[in-house]
Amino acid sequence: MTPSHIEHIGIAVTNLDEAIRYWEDVMGLKCYNIEEVADQKVRTAFLKCGEVKIELLEPTCPESTIAAFIEKNGGKGGMHHIAFCVEDTDQALNDAKEKGVRLIDQQSRGGAEGLHIGFLHPKSTLGVLTELCCK
Repeated sequence: MTPSHIEHIGIAVTNLDEAIRYWEDVMGLKCYNIEEVADQKVRTAFLKCGEVKIELLEPTCPESTIAAFIEKNGGKGGMHHIAFCVEDTDQALNDAKEKGVRLIDQQSRGGAEGLHIGFLHPKSTLGVLTELCCK
């Protein structure tokens, strides 16, 4: 597995509209896409800074993993994950597993913006939740 670039940085937020205002008004970025990913129980918004996307993630219910992250973080949002673009998500997950990395996803699943995504467990990635993704 050799990532081609950072696809996005995921940031958990408690209020998507408020977060979008911050990133647009203070940082000067522009939100270009908002969507709900029902099976992940999140609403997402995307902004771009150069070639890197910022993904804002708001939980849509208390059972969302993003809601659990926010609760664990004292009720505040924050940096949630970093996503790397790979040629084949399933192959990259297999490569990581062969190297002893603990996987959250054994195979890719659908994500925002039509990506195929899979996560590596932060206990195996020096504490950084790592997403692998491809179109």
